[in-house]
Amino acid sequence: MSNINYISTRGQTPPLGFSAAVMAGLARDGGLLIPEKILPPDDRFRQWPALSYRELAYELVVRYADLSQVEIAKLVHDAYDTFRHPEVVRCVPAGPVQILELFHGPTLAFKDIALQFLGGLFSLLLAKSGGHMNILAATSGDTGSAAIAGVRGRERIQIFVMHPRGRVSAVQERQMTSVLDANVHNLAIEGSFDDCQRILKELFADLPFKDRHALGAVNSVNWARVLVQMVYYFHAAFRHCLATGARHVQFAVPTGNFGDILAGYYAAQMGAPIKRLILATNENDILARFFNSGAYSLGNVVPTLSPSMDIQVASNFERYLFDRVGGDAAQLRALMAGFARTGKLCVEGRDPLFVAGVGDTAATRATIKRYYDQHGYLLDPHTAVGVHVAEQFLDPEAPTICLATAHPAKFGAAIREATGQDLAHHPLLDALADLPTRCTRLPAEAAAVRDFIAAHAV
Repeated sequence: MSNINYISTRGQTPPLGFSAAVMAGLARDGGLLIPEKILPPDDRFRQWPALSYRELAYELVVRYADLSQVEIAKLVHDAYDTFRHPEVVRCVPAGPVQILELFHGPTLAFKDIALQFLGGLFSLLLAKSGGHMNILAATSGDTGSAAIAGVRGRERIQIFVMHPRGRVSAVQERQMTSVLDANVHNLAIEGSFDDCQRILKELFADLPFKDRHALGAVNSVNWARVLVQMVYYFHAAFRHCLATGARHVQFAVPTGNFGDILAGYYAAQMGAPIKRLILATNENDILARFFNSGAYSLGNVVPTLSPSMDIQVASNFERYLFDRVGGDAAQLRALMAGFARTGKLCVEGRDPLFVAGVGDTAATRATIKRYYDQHGYLLDPHTAVGVHVAEQFLDPEAPTICLATAHPAKFGAAIREATGQDLAHHPLLDALADLPTRCTRLPAEAAAVRDFIAAHAV
């Protein structure tokens, strides 16, 4: 059982234990909760390369969580017993890269890896406290269905999932809206994903409302999600180094919200053999521009073939920015206040762990077609963005592992557009076509979402 405390990036919330941080989601001062320190390798670390995925997950969580070893072991077992691959994830060679398939969970997206764990964790903590929770989530596609799959039917929990109407794939929408459990509420917001995130942050900042309705978060603002996502970086890096004799690897990560690649950043700090993180964005390139120039500046959201990355304001970026300013919460607050006023902030210097690039729509189509034609591997459009950018940074001394964030069948229209063929199917998704659905349309206004939650909260 760990006694590590969690602090806010904005420095104005008292430290919390792990369980309290998980239930809080966002810090009360509007910041993000992070461990007071990232733990360096210890004596047990030497055993980690030989561990299974589940064993690695246990070892990692036990270092950061104030839970018993028995509780953690059960959470890990229950979460990953739902996956179709025995090792949870799978690495497949394709041309010059390795594809790390993270989509073998219930909803065919990498979000399942964290949200199957988080659903069980919420239930455990609520059973201990006798409390209840109303989860508010914003999704650009995959988080919503994975979060719903993690908590559907669970006692003491209601979940409210906002998605931008018409801006997620048809399959992603149906995965969410075909779940008719009484504790599941899908909200189609008339706006962009950034509008959904804005509403979420506004309602969490309304502390009387948050407290009255016990609001909880499943987005990657919740530290538990980032923690559990570190596992696949360790697992893939160790396995590849053992198999090839390489000293380290590099990971290419398609990202919009900075949560997935942030887990890799923390894994590298903890001692994972990671030489470099390759950040890949689509036309919504605010993060790529930051890592190439030091300037983080808003643009307009551009709809693309990779809708889960159609984001301008990356909600996890603040955790990384906190490190870049040396853990100075006052400086961080000033930067975020300036960004709120002007839509821009700047940080001097470069982080040698990161390189960044853009895979636009034309490159996404071309990469999907080329990898299918030449290597017999079908990429989803998000993974194709990562692979396209990865090819610009290949390193003979560090094998390149590209994170495959979703099964291509979730984006059948994009696959047809890229290949001219109807190739992307999965029986789980094909079965959704004739299911009834339920969804509520709301304007992009915090007041409308607030009223809906108040009327349906547990």
